[in-house]
Amino acid sequence: MKQDVRILLLGEPKVGKTSLIMSLVGEEFPEEVPPRAEEITIPADVTPEKVPTHIVDYSEKEQTDEVLRDEIIKANVVCVVYDVTNEDTIDKIRTKWIPLVNGNAEKGNKIPIILVGNKSDLRCGSSMETILPIMNQFSEIETCVECSAKNLKNISELFYYAQKAVLHPTAPLYDPEDKQLKPLCVRALSRIFYISDQDNDRILSDAELNCFQKSCFGNPLAPQALEDVKTVVWKNTSDGVQDNGLTLNGFLFLNTLFIQRGRHETTWTILRKFGYDDNLELTDDYLYPELRVPISCTTELNHFGHQFLQRLFDKYDEDKDSALSPTELRNLFCVCPYMPWGAEVYVTVPTTDEGYISRHGYLCQWTLSAYLDIHRCLEHLGYLGYPILTEQESQTAAITVTREKEVDLEKCQTQRTVFLCKVIGPRGTGKTAFLQAFVGHVALLNCDKRVAFSPYAINTVQVSNQEKYLIVEFLKASDASCDVACLMYNTSDPHSFDYCASIYKQHYMESNIPCVLVASKVDLPEVKQFHGMTPAEFCYKHRLPPPLPFSSLLIDSTSKNISTRLAWAAMYPHLNGSDMSNTSFWLRVALGSAVVTVLGFAIYRAVARLK
Repeated sequence: MKQDVRILLLGEPKVGKTSLIMSLVGEEFPEEVPPRAEEITIPADVTPEKVPTHIVDYSEKEQTDEVLRDEIIKANVVCVVYDVTNEDTIDKIRTKWIPLVNGNAEKGNKIPIILVGNKSDLRCGSSMETILPIMNQFSEIETCVECSAKNLKNISELFYYAQKAVLHPTAPLYDPEDKQLKPLCVRALSRIFYISDQDNDRILSDAELNCFQKSCFGNPLAPQALEDVKTVVWKNTSDGVQDNGLTLNGFLFLNTLFIQRGRHETTWTILRKFGYDDNLELTDDYLYPELRVPISCTTELNHFGHQFLQRLFDKYDEDKDSALSPTELRNLFCVCPYMPWGAEVYVTVPTTDEGYISRHGYLCQWTLSAYLDIHRCLEHLGYLGYPILTEQESQTAAITVTREKEVDLEKCQTQRTVFLCKVIGPRGTGKTAFLQAFVGHVALLNCDKRVAFSPYAINTVQVSNQEKYLIVEFLKASDASCDVACLMYNTSDPHSFDYCASIYKQHYMESNIPCVLVASKVDLPEVKQFHGMTPAEFCYKHRLPPPLPFSSLLIDSTSKNISTRLAWAAMYPHLNGSDMSNTSFWLRVALGSAVVTVLGFAIYRAVARLK
């Protein structure tokens, strides 16, 4: 909404422009009227809309055409004043003043105009019969007010309507020629309807209508008022009321009715509560609330965020199978101007056997979004109506900014729930297979062609009876920073380990970032690595845990063991280079997984020899 309002009064000489301004300010008709009133500013606290208002007079005798053009450009609304007793001043509205104000303006950019019929005390009847054809000809005319500067009739109302034309403009909402809501208004109100329809039955029940009413206007509707609203809609539409609730068409009709009856401030109150500006776009303040994140801190969804997102999941999981089909997922994001999640989400998070996004995978994807791009995450939460439905000031209430990592290291503990692991290794090592195994996509491991690619995978890992999120990412050449590095080499490629050793020395040897080595493709014949020392010797020298075996053929045991160790290393970086290198430590961490892994390889090789 605009911060102030600038009203310009135009019209033929002697119609009473200056008298109107002086009668408003002095609350009595002036005995002496100057040729032109100086610009007047009315403070916000004495205006109906609580917005500072500037009133500007114009005099042909005292001001040039150039000054007039400048004033028209600066004006938010123009009041064209005519004398109700003088037909010539009425004719000039059509032939002179409206073309002067909006003659070169495009349809959507015209300045709103209020017609003001002054000197009503000198005429018995109304001038409206003559004015109505003019109002029908020019869509930018908001309304017409007949008043009298002499007896103060409708003076304050005149300036109220002028304010209203600026703060609650009709033009963005309604097309008077077609007598219907404009497309952008329909889009905005449709989003508001879908957000307010909390059970997703495409109907606003009495309870939902009252939640909506309370959110926008502070108080619920009385039961009889609620019934009266539905009765009006039912009488005027064929499908506006269904199962004693308001449909989308009924909701749109109701707002059309408000506007047609001059109550467009009601629709604007609704729109602004849901974050819209005067152009019916969501404001930056609404979509991107300020959130300060220091460099060494991260962002996570807190319990408020999880509660909101789980309610949203339940709303759109129409068949209650604890998964979102592609159709259900599109419905969930129907209030967004674009689909936030692409096909890559299906290879980034755990999915059901049917390939749908499970509840667990859904929360994983939101967690990934909050960690990687908090501003985009806040934007999406804004589209989904988080501040309105949770009655919070902004989406930042759903986010926790974690403590600086240096403090975690100093205190040897962390409250974080999300950790980032970079997977590093030469081409052909099996990094993609490891990421897909991490999220349980066994079927994809045997596919030559993948439907989508993602450099990320995210899943939960149990650490000390706590559930933590682990994000696994391919290394970006320019950024090796992370919570734990996974250095992966191919046991069947003699040049593979040398690459990992080089990366370790370049990025991690002098850092506080823990590293875990993974020996991939252990189901293939092992070859000697062309490096100065064996992987085991390298780990011993640099106080790293021994290399962990991985095979895409035994993913249940090998992948779980590795992800557990990665999560432990990320949670306890202060142990890097000490207890982390001791085999006994890792046996205590994941003894069960290690035993299963060893037995698995023994069985696999025995079966291979029999074949």
